[in-house]
Amino acid sequence: MKEKKTDRRVKYTKMVIKQSFIKLLKQKPISAISIKEICEDADINRATFYAHYKNQYGLLNCIENETIDDIKEYLNSCNFKSKNDIPTIIIERILEYIKKNSELFDILLNSNGDTHFQQEVIEIIGKQYFIPSRENNLLKREEAEYIFHFLASGSICTIQKWLKEGMKKPTNEMAGFILTISINGIKFFD
Repeated sequence: MKEKKTDRRVKYTKMVIKQSFIKLLKQKPISAISIKEICEDADINRATFYAHYKNQYGLLNCIENETIDDIKEYLNSCNFKSKNDIPTIIIERILEYIKKNSELFDILLNSNGDTHFQQEVIEIIGKQYFIPSRENNLLKREEAEYIFHFLASGSICTIQKWLKEGMKKPTNEMAGFILTISINGIKFFD
């Protein structure tokens, strides 16, 4: 019985630390955030912080890893009907997930975040859903990887802009836009 209380307190403490850290990341880059600031905002002492995290970079890494795991779990829970529908549905599902967690993604994908996180997201989606489906086409795997990374980087920038503008466009419209540009390029809009 006592173990459950401890677990609940630890979860609460970690949650408060993460919330304080995210709040500070909205205001300034990670290099300008001190452990003291995180602790003051979270109303904890430094020993409590260090009991859970090595430093602010370790905390960011933990948040990123948890988010990556959540994305994987979320995508695995989606029921994709056929391989042909996957690109549209996956993009829409990812955008829905990002919208639900917009505050966190605005930080992780934009200026005060870490490019490592962006690359992790690209890798998950590419290796799991897009690159394998291209192997049966005329493209070689290496070519498919280059094309995917080119398109994924553009998609990340598009999502960053969407987040910065308050996600005014619906997720299905953004998914369609990203997919249309990816398949047809800008010629579609001429």
